Amino acid sequence: MTTWNSGPYPQGYGNQPPYPNQPYPGQGAYPPPSGYPPQPGYPPQPGYPNAPPPAGYPQGPQPGFNYSNVGPGDPYSHNQQGENIPFSNTNEMYGGAGYEDPEVKGFDFSDQTVRKGFIRKVYSILMVQLSITMAFIAWFLFHKPTKLWVYNHPELFIISLVILFVSMIALACCGEVRRKAPMNFVLLFLFTLAESFMLACSAASYEAQEVLMAVGITAAVCLGLTLFAFQTKWDFTMMGGFLLVAVIVLFVFGIIAIFVKSKIVTLVYASIGALLFSLYLLYDTQLMMGGKHKYSISPEEYVFAALNLYVDVINIFMYILTIIGASRD
Repeated sequence: MTTWNSGPYPQGYGNQPPYPNQPYPGQGAYPPPSGYPPQPGYPPQPGYPNAPPPAGYPQGPQPGFNYSNVGPGDPYSHNQQGENIPFSNTNEMYGGAGYEDPEVKGFDFSDQTVRKGFIRKVYSILMVQLSITMAFIAWFLFHKPTKLWVYNHPELFIISLVILFVSMIALACCGEVRRKAPMNFVLLFLFTLAESFMLACSAASYEAQEVLMAVGITAAVCLGLTLFAFQTKWDFTMMGGFLLVAVIVLFVFGIIAIFVKSKIVTLVYASIGALLFSLYLLYDTQLMMGGKHKYSISPEEYVFAALNLYVDVINIFMYILTIIGASRD
């Protein structure tokens, strides 16, 4: 015969597992099985009206426990070893209403180690993307047969454009897709290849000196803006609405600039674009940093964070190259 701990309450309560194959209190009768000694009942718990306290036990919730959120069918407040678990809210244990899983809905950036690891992961992905892009640009810029072959097959540009939009929409709009490996890396790789191909086709129409100058200026600007974003007390994460309106205005201005063939219009358009995406780089960098800023990105969004930074850097490079080309034309 198995003898269970039947010490006085409250010590005996936490060390007594439920009888085998018996329902929880509040869901039916709870007699001891045949052959087991009678055990003390469980303390009063709101949500278990059919389990009255035994004679002699104090009424109401007991110290060290909070049964305010316990309802019918919830497990008792002890673990599998029968040990008491004092906690202030059952939602903290079972993920009920008001509970937020930090791995899904948010992220506590107060842990410096975790935050720095997340930032290192994002910048590692970004460096791989930029390396692929620079390799494509150098290939098209210095290997004339490849550039001529690509120009003779314009369907490649259309295919790249389709891949670019499909992969970007999937990564930007489908949260489950961009968080699930390896699908997120596959889509990010396809996006990077398509963007690199299209950017290399555009850069190949410029002189090599102009492209190298644009690369150097872009690197200096992005490095300076990144250091500024890490050190400044200004919170750029609150500028999301302003940046959205500004990019819509820039898009309309770009459509007008297509039909207005003017060197001044091109320079103004490219200058505004470079300034706007410089602000976007500050905004996305601080979103990645989290911490003292109002808004931040979840640690599961490392692919999305790298995508944002990559698009910012590429747009800054394109607009700076446009400024250099228009000023030397």
